[in-house]
Amino acid sequence: MGQKGSKLPEARILLLGLDNAGKSTLLYRLKHNICVTTSPTIGFNVEMMEVRKNSKNIALTMWDVGGQGPMRQHWKSYHQDTAAIVFVVDSSDQRRFNEAKREIEMTLSSDQLRGRPLMVLANKQDVDNAMTVSEIKSGFDLSKLCPDRDWFVQPCSASTGFGVEEAFTRVVSMIKLNHVTGVKGNIKETMHYLTSGSRY
Repeated sequence: MGQKGSKLPEARILLLGLDNAGKSTLLYRLKHNICVTTSPTIGFNVEMMEVRKNSKNIALTMWDVGGQGPMRQHWKSYHQDTAAIVFVVDSSDQRRFNEAKREIEMTLSSDQLRGRPLMVLANKQDVDNAMTVSEIKSGFDLSKLCPDRDWFVQPCSASTGFGVEEAFTRVVSMIKLNHVTGVKGNIKETMHYLTSGSRY
């Protein structure tokens, strides 16, 4: 798509969730419409795609950040300039639901994410006994947790593709144009910021 050097306005979407929630599989399902078997993400994956919002083209940058315990302490490094948060939940894993709830509460308490729209993806709906959207809404107590932001819970399955495109179409519709940056908030600057503390 020739994204390199694009002068389009850019919206950054932060893709979070516990390890094994299906974030990377969702990302590649959306980008390539294929089911990719992934291993746990160490660090992050970044994908760009061009979308339309209000008859304008926007370069959507998706940051898929690893969800293992040690990685979650670094999530806040990715909060800056985020236009929307997508939080992925493994609907089939009720055992870890409270862990996911703690992480979403901590994420939404960030000053840098204040007022940003939230999409909760209830992934793995194709698995028997998966939690329903209603159970996830009430379990996370989203109406109480999100009084100052738009939010939505979308059932989906990364492995079959069910609900994935609809979810991201809605995310784009939820983004406020004043949270869309120009090229100054681009990928190079973010990569420099994230690696500036390293040996490089």
